[in-house]
Amino acid sequence: MRRGIRLQYNSPVVLSFALISLGALILGQMTGHKTDALLFSVYRSSLADPLTYPRFVLHVLGHSSYAHYIGNMMMILVVGPPLEEKYGSRCLFWAIFLTAFVSGMVQWLFFPHTALLGASGIVFMMIVMSSLSGMKDGYIPITLILVLILYVGGEIVDGVVLSDNISQLTHIIGGICGAFLGISMRMRR
Repeated sequence: MRRGIRLQYNSPVVLSFALISLGALILGQMTGHKTDALLFSVYRSSLADPLTYPRFVLHVLGHSSYAHYIGNMMMILVVGPPLEEKYGSRCLFWAIFLTAFVSGMVQWLFFPHTALLGASGIVFMMIVMSSLSGMKDGYIPITLILVLILYVGGEIVDGVVLSDNISQLTHIIGGICGAFLGISMRMRR
């Protein structure tokens, strides 16, 4: 007996992240970006404001436009599922959470006059973690070195040279988190 083609929710953390981010984008568009400022951006706000704390993490779900969303989600949807398969959904969830929290705290502490939203730090974390996943005992993959030079090095140069609305520091933090998490997850296995 032949079965029809069935869909599989093959990477629950990655797919849920992409869908929740899409919901945040639609909500932002419908409210004239008020929900972006209220929930999906991190910026210096009073610690007495109860929404300050969730924004330390929720900022990775917000995106300023459809193009911004697609740019991040395409990379997450390509790089994320193999990571989720290798390390498990729980580990990938906590890697995303930790990277979001660290980048949110850095933004809140050191950049009081700007807001941050978007998943680019998560993208960089996943790229570096992916490069580390091929690491064998005693060997450093050349792909990891190239990723660090091309992506993280490029972000450092862009941060010094360019004056745009892209947070290169968030990309660098994501890369550092990816390296730390990739190595620690590898050591646990």
